[in-house]
Amino acid sequence: MNICVFLSAAELSEQYTVPAREFGKLIGAGGHTLVWGGSDSGLMKVVADGAQEAGGRLVGISVEFLHHVARPNADEMVIARDLAHRKAELLLRSDAIVIMVGGTGTLDEATEILELRKHGLHAKPVVLLNTAGFYDGLKQQFRRMEAEGFLPLPLSEMVYFAEDGQAALTYLTNYVQEQR
Repeated sequence: MNICVFLSAAELSEQYTVPAREFGKLIGAGGHTLVWGGSDSGLMKVVADGAQEAGGRLVGISVEFLHHVARPNADEMVIARDLAHRKAELLLRSDAIVIMVGGTGTLDEATEILELRKHGLHAKPVVLLNTAGFYDGLKQQFRRMEAEGFLPLPLSEMVYFAEDGQAALTYLTNYVQEQR
């Protein structure tokens, strides 16, 4: 399975780096491919290191203005012309999406991927990996949107909230198997 991971390229504390490395290792050990923003810095580097160390394949989708921080030893590296093209390539090359901790760029990717799913423009499973309760507030907001009629689909059909990497990978594996 090609698993797209949206996450930060910032240098973060062990609270986030340890779970990211563990999730990367789960991807690699499961024989999956990590499809990610291609950066060789911060949390992006950590998850890629974990996946690669465990035998996973790396497909990076960087962008022209960030090509200087692209991971040099990825199995494949695509340089997109802009952020919109990058998001489209990440979705195109993945079978499933995991949203990990991140800033405004990650939030932008998350909301776009959910908006596309809401409109039926993709049917790939989406997991929000809620490391250290990072997305508790967003989960609450989504539940309010659902309760007050802002979502045309049940929230459970749009996104799955996982508290750890193993739960995220188990959900994705089961989802993909059910679709076959």
